Amino acid sequence: MENQPKLNSSKEIIAFLAKRFPQCFIAEGKARPLKIGIFQDIVARLTEEDGISKTQLRSALRMYTSSWRYLYGVKEGAKRVDLDGNDCGDLKSEHVEYARQQLMDAKARIQAQRTEQKVRKREFQQKVQKVDNEKILSATSSKKSVSSRSTTKIKEINKRHKHHSCSKNQAKKTHNSKMANLAKLQSVTDISTLKVGQVLKVMVGQSIVDASVLEIAKDGVRVQLPTGLAMIVRAEHLKF
Repeated sequence: MENQPKLNSSKEIIAFLAKRFPQCFIAEGKARPLKIGIFQDIVARLTEEDGISKTQLRSALRMYTSSWRYLYGVKEGAKRVDLDGNDCGDLKSEHVEYARQQLMDAKARIQAQRTEQKVRKREFQQKVQKVDNEKILSATSSKKSVSSRSTTKIKEINKRHKHHSCSKNQAKKTHNSKMANLAKLQSVTDISTLKVGQVLKVMVGQSIVDASVLEIAKDGVRVQLPTGLAMIVRAEHLKF
């Protein structure tokens, strides 16, 4: 005869008992109250080949008799059964009350666990919501900061543009004023009439500067600017 595989868990042992003693143990559904002292009856029928120790058997029976389906079966009018399914007498009232209290306590523990889980879930959701709100607030503040910097930059650009426009307009007015003053001056038509040391107006680019005559040549007049620079200019660039 082959040896029974060693059973390690209480669930495996309960399944084994339900198969070995089907009139007493039930793997699924409402269980029947067990005979008092059934532990010794099971030990007497087990063999070494079954591979179940007394410690394992006690743990499995404790698990079986504390299950909800067993506690529901311990009620007024129910009969205890032995390993062969024979009735072994009525349940005592204190046993029924004990089972009822055990069932109530088990339900209370489950309800407390569910309530605690709901509280933890709500607290977790609140923390997540708080983090999300802080992220949104941070993003909004960042956008406002960027918008503020952009507005400031736009104002600075507009200010510089306005200043540039004013400077440009002022330069234009100054240029127009100089050109108007230039129009009032008389042009030199004959350089032979000029004298060394005479002060004239000279067109240098777009500017009109004072200059003194240094030398009168055939191809132009050599003059000296206030900066000390000497240059030769043609008659059409001279005014007085």
